Amino acid sequence: MSWDWLEPFLAVVGLAVLTLVTRSFFMIPEREMPLPDWLKRGLKYAPLAALTAVIAPEVFMSQGEFITTLKDARLPAVLCASAYYFWRRGILGTIVVGMLVYLPLHIGWGW
Repeated sequence: MSWDWLEPFLAVVGLAVLTLVTRSFFMIPEREMPLPDWLKRGLKYAPLAALTAVIAPEVFMSQGEFITTLKDARLPAVLCASAYYFWRRGILGTIVVGMLVYLPLHIGWGW
């Protein structure tokens, strides 16, 4: 009998338990845990920091290296999408504008 299934099974169960414990950590105490004001202010920026950490490498790097040429479709797409966002403050429009610039440059011109 092969035991190849055991390692992935234990990994999934372990990750499920870890997720359950970390997500319920703030619900375990009976009373609210006091947080310092500086931490409360800092936690307001955590989602933006996480989003930036995910998106920035995708925009400015290609295969683990920084982009060294301006002939990359991601750069004009990000510039146009950012300009639209600062003009209209709409997320859906930002995505649409970015894709309308990116797709023709990437698929059409091969950037």
